[in-house]
Amino acid sequence: MRIAGPVFPWSSDNTFRLLVDGSEFFPRMLEAIDQARRQIDLELYLVEDGRCAERLISALVAAADHGVRVRCLFDGFGSMKLGPLMRERLLGAGVELRTYNALAWRLRLRNLHRDHRKLLLVDGALGFVGGAGFTDDFWDPDTQQANWHEVMVCMEGPILADWQRLFDAQWEHCLERHIWEFPLPQRLPRIPPRPTSSVGMGRVAYAAARQHRDILHSLMRQIRRAEQRIYLATPYFLPTGKIRRALIHAARRGVDVQLLLTGRDTDHPPVRYAGQRFYHRLLRAGVRIHEYQAGFSHMKVVLVDDWVTLGSCNFDRWNLRWNLEANLEATDTALVGQVVDCFIADFQKSREVSLEEWQRRPLLKRVRQHVWGWLDRVVLYFLDRRV
Repeated sequence: MRIAGPVFPWSSDNTFRLLVDGSEFFPRMLEAIDQARRQIDLELYLVEDGRCAERLISALVAAADHGVRVRCLFDGFGSMKLGPLMRERLLGAGVELRTYNALAWRLRLRNLHRDHRKLLLVDGALGFVGGAGFTDDFWDPDTQQANWHEVMVCMEGPILADWQRLFDAQWEHCLERHIWEFPLPQRLPRIPPRPTSSVGMGRVAYAAARQHRDILHSLMRQIRRAEQRIYLATPYFLPTGKIRRALIHAARRGVDVQLLLTGRDTDHPPVRYAGQRFYHRLLRAGVRIHEYQAGFSHMKVVLVDDWVTLGSCNFDRWNLRWNLEANLEATDTALVGQVVDCFIADFQKSREVSLEEWQRRPLLKRVRQHVWGWLDRVVLYFLDRRV
């Protein structure tokens, strides 16, 4: 019996701090890089030329010049807009740079496998995990503005050893020829039970395409056992059928289920339309749906009672089918309180969709939802048969 990769246990005596938007978390991350003395490990999906990336590259080069070992693992698709000059600066300074699944015609549909994780580890003493990429959309250092709403978590404590194990494994694995091939599991991962303690408790949860989904199984277990509340934020609402049914069942048994989704400001309107086809049944079950109005909400956070998971995973069918993902799970009282405050603030910046309003939506909106929803189903069916 085997599974693809270890399932990480709960870790105690950690410290977590929620950092909201690029103007808060990027300066902290760059400061950590500047203060590094031994090693910096960075795993990123999205990094592209611009003022934000310029600040990152300059900090990494300066650290390497001071003798710090710097390892960067960038996704082959997400880093396409990082130009050769930036890469040459890194390599010239002695930074170790590796690419996950570089795009190639010969790979065909295998090009869809992506490393979607966002992780920074510094000296084994400080870590950051969340959903942000180093682009000007997340943070413009000149104006201190962030067009995309996102969160990262700053971490200290024993849990960093598990994050290091996850990074080190992927650092080596990406050199293999068929990097998307993991051993197929013969049983579901055995998720460790939720701890009775709350202070400083956290766990590394991750996904490796279809082969390892402890990140999904853990979420499903928490939703099915929810007693008071489920708050879910995602920029791309294309959940699996199991997640949708679990949310509906939770709402019907009296749990406060609220979704924070994107409004008109989104980078993928067709995905928004396709996901809206699920609104009617969710609203009928009592699920509350909020569409964020203060920009593009790129957050990927789920709060179930006093348990939280946040990181790179959107919990949509595409992510779980193709991507490497990484989330922090925590029951830490301080972090849960910060997440609750963040949700409440975002709900106030959103427009709630009512069932009555949704039933009166115009014909054009119905057509868009039908067409893009149909296309979503067709493409997934085709890919599942071909790959």
